[in-house]
Amino acid sequence: MFEALQKMDSTVLNFTDGGLFILNITIAIIMFGVALEIKVSHFVDLLKRPKPVIVGVVSQFILLPLATFLLIMAFWKNMTVGVAMGMILVASCPGGNVSNFISTLAKGNPALSVSLTAIATISAIVMTPLNFYILGSLYSQLGPWADNALLQELKIDPVEMFKIVFILLGVPILVGMLTNHFLPRFTEKVKKPIRIFSVIFFIGMLAILFANNYDHFLKHIAWILLIVLLHNALAISTGFSFASALKLNSQNRRTIAIETGIQNSALGLVLIFNPAIFPQHLALGGMAIVTAWWGIWHILAGLTIATYWQRVPYKHL
Repeated sequence: MFEALQKMDSTVLNFTDGGLFILNITIAIIMFGVALEIKVSHFVDLLKRPKPVIVGVVSQFILLPLATFLLIMAFWKNMTVGVAMGMILVASCPGGNVSNFISTLAKGNPALSVSLTAIATISAIVMTPLNFYILGSLYSQLGPWADNALLQELKIDPVEMFKIVFILLGVPILVGMLTNHFLPRFTEKVKKPIRIFSVIFFIGMLAILFANNYDHFLKHIAWILLIVLLHNALAISTGFSFASALKLNSQNRRTIAIETGIQNSALGLVLIFNPAIFPQHLALGGMAIVTAWWGIWHILAGLTIATYWQRVPYKHL
């Protein structure tokens, strides 16, 4: 396994500057669409009923990154640096916008889902660079591959990463929230089409990325399937178990499980292909393939579990 993942780490994906520009536009549209759903009332609800929201945010930004780190350390003999850093980056990202749809499909709590997406997206401006910096640094110091070329050359700069994330998330979120506040009728008309368009556009981008690197993905698909499946299952079970331990009701447990299991992997890809954060001469193949496959897999996993939960009465969960 380790030798196979080493080859994946050294893979150079076919991704041009034009592709990065389109991916940046995609993430801006996705974040603008998310911001159209954000209202002041979400933060008022947080003050009125803080427990489910706090549980969701803790699960997203503390427990999932921590569980990911422990998973990586448990399999350190089999896990390469590129794959490990890719998993840390995905776990540091906020929830994805499709979580609202999947949570509704699973008979979760749509209001809680939207509130969590809103708060997690804004929190990610700080939490994503912070988590990646802390866990990436810990892995560099405690992991077994301190002399690895990727770790030696990769200097994680949290301030630079914060600047990039602020531009990628902060600007479209601010524009979206202002649009929602000052143009409510326009917002109501466009938010659903933008949400659908952004999901289709992102999947289309992933399809092009996979098509342009078909041979690479085909060569590594067996291991990457297993790794992302385990990581995603860990994310969903972490959210569900934490919500259950704190005695939230079944509807909220489902929502927090889905919010923790659906990650904004588009943000992760934009960061990986940004030369200001990750010099493109480094062996980033493992990071990119893990993150890209997450973008497909979490939707499939979310739809599968939502279809199952649709048929399960609340009293059984």
